[in-house]
Amino acid sequence: MASVAPAKDATWAWWQAVLEWLTGAPLQIVLIILTALIAQFALRWVIRHAVRQTSIRAQRERLENLRKIARTADLSQVLLTQRTEQRASAIGSLLSSVVSISVWAVAAMTILPLLGVDIAPLLASAGVIGVALGFGAQTLVKDYLSGIFMIIEDQIGVGDVVDLGPAIGTVEEVALRYTRLRDLSGVVWYVRNGEILRVGNRSQGWTLAIVDIPVDYRSDLDRVRDLIEAVAHDMDEDPAYDDMLLGKPTFAGVESMSGNAVIVRVTAKAVPEKQVPLAREIRERIKLAFDRAGIVIPMLPPALMPPAEPRTP
Repeated sequence: MASVAPAKDATWAWWQAVLEWLTGAPLQIVLIILTALIAQFALRWVIRHAVRQTSIRAQRERLENLRKIARTADLSQVLLTQRTEQRASAIGSLLSSVVSISVWAVAAMTILPLLGVDIAPLLASAGVIGVALGFGAQTLVKDYLSGIFMIIEDQIGVGDVVDLGPAIGTVEEVALRYTRLRDLSGVVWYVRNGEILRVGNRSQGWTLAIVDIPVDYRSDLDRVRDLIEAVAHDMDEDPAYDDMLLGKPTFAGVESMSGNAVIVRVTAKAVPEKQVPLAREIRERIKLAFDRAGIVIPMLPPALMPPAEPRTP
């Protein structure tokens, strides 16, 4: 019996040691990781909720009232305010990346002392590490800074159709290091933000639909102008074009002439990304009007054919 008591005491002491070890550093590390996961989830949920609410408010705005604005400056200013949805999505993506990095950096700095790692030298040498990163990771720092400034300056937003040089497509994600695009064929492009030297954004403000119409050289240009202006007036009054047309199309005049044809140009302000379908509608309406009026559209040689429409995603 005397030998059983020491054995029980030894077993109890061993379990006490295990319990103290588990409730020490391991438990604290687990709690820190769980806290970091919960904090990351909660902050991302807040960001997604804010982006969703902002998008809902932006979607309530309509374009019908914008068509009555005649001055280009006013039109651009009003349309740019409708980029709230795209900009909110881009900022939300950026903030999600920042939140993840910040949360896990704090978690790592909290866990290291529990593992016996002295972080004081690390903190003291932060300046030296920063200089080393500045030289050794210039590309990474450049990508991060470029991504931040692109978002702050509203150069790009999720859902925009952009030309970044290496790729053209619809923006699906703007992260700290890269921007993700999907082109016309469905290919996903990852473009490093530091490589973006220029941004051609086709979704900001308004775009211009340009239509070149060839007519017979002997046609009465005054009559052609009257027909085009009548078509423009009808389209401006038609609510079916509220989602693509901003203001009445304009007869710009004679663009060029050849031996048997005169090419006249029609321009119209269009909602971003709608210039191609709007140009097609204008051509169709003008063609029907010319048919009714007996205006002949001559056959042109390839060199004089109007340029093909730009392709948009």
